[in-house]
Amino acid sequence: MTSAPDDDDTSRADIGIVCALPLEAQEFMKRCEKVRSYSGGDFVFKGGRYDGIRIVLVESGTGQTRARRAVQALDDAHQPKWIISCGFAGALQAGVKVGQILVPNRFVTPTQTEIHVEVTMPHQPDRGLHVGSLITVDHIVHTVAEKKTLGEQFQSVGVDMESYAIADYCKKQQRKFFAVRVFSDDLSADLPKEVLSLLGPTGAVRMGAVLGALWNRPSSAQDMWKLREQAITASENLANFLDGVVRQLHAAP
Repeated sequence: MTSAPDDDDTSRADIGIVCALPLEAQEFMKRCEKVRSYSGGDFVFKGGRYDGIRIVLVESGTGQTRARRAVQALDDAHQPKWIISCGFAGALQAGVKVGQILVPNRFVTPTQTEIHVEVTMPHQPDRGLHVGSLITVDHIVHTVAEKKTLGEQFQSVGVDMESYAIADYCKKQQRKFFAVRVFSDDLSADLPKEVLSLLGPTGAVRMGAVLGALWNRPSSAQDMWKLREQAITASENLANFLDGVVRQLHAAP
């Protein structure tokens, strides 16, 4: 006798999400039901239901190498109908504010062939929605000067460390793909220099680096707190945007 399929089974997914850091998608995952976590290799997976839609998220850690491995692991294990790359980005253009959204239609790196994807959403910067180019680099871009240079040289709106690898994988595997980034920092000031040493490759916070930063520069506590508040705002705005995107992608043919 064949058993009936389990509606709560997350071995298959309608939507697969790849993000680098737990904080990036934590607000969206709070809106999902029956969320389960497990480890696969050195990645953390979370599966649940969003308005009846089966969601599986993988936390890749930082960088293109880990992002490519994570999206392949997600695809192999859950075969989602759609793959979404989401998370934080740094703004490269004046007027782009923390918490605003970028839907990339062009993915570039300093050395690789650019990738174009079709995006039907309108570019509405006055409403906080940007459609344009995203550049992926191999390090945290923490100075305003470097951000401006990247924005001018590559005609990009934002910068991250993972999206190109995910877009490239999906293009080669002919997987349905969508990317969305929320700006967690802008051109108003450099990021605190301590942020360069805070994150390990898996996205985990290095507590020793945090303590060292506070010991060496006590005023960094205020900078870190501001950065944390910006990240929480960005995560909430990303969750609000994903509310509509997930439903639309699931309903698409």
